[in-house]
Amino acid sequence: MKISASSQDYLEALLVLSGNGGSVRSVDVAKRLNVSRASVNKAVGILKDLGLVNQERYGEIELTPEGKKAARAVHEKHNTLKYFLKEVLGVSEENAENDACGMEHVISIETLEKLQDYLQKLNSQTN
Repeated sequence: MKISASSQDYLEALLVLSGNGGSVRSVDVAKRLNVSRASVNKAVGILKDLGLVNQERYGEIELTPEGKKAARAVHEKHNTLKYFLKEVLGVSEENAENDACGMEHVISIETLEKLQDYLQKLNSQTN
């Protein structure tokens, strides 16, 4: 299933805000992503249609098992990229965060896997 970059951002925000479980209020998602509640409601509708979230009318938002899986994949990409940028390349925290957020949407699985392998080798050499 192809998930848009915007939807990936919402999934990741829901995962982080839920603490890997539980439900989240739309107002909290809006604050985290700096968007309107109307934008959150529209995005949640899309995610609901994809089977990635559940939400009762005007209720809290909860990731489905498939939604958690997709959100964790996005979050893992983000964390891997941020770690590489900050710890290996020495990019500032703010730039590493912003750049990782953009890169996570376009990096291929092959490149991500190679980067993860490289980081594992690098970490095993320094330990």
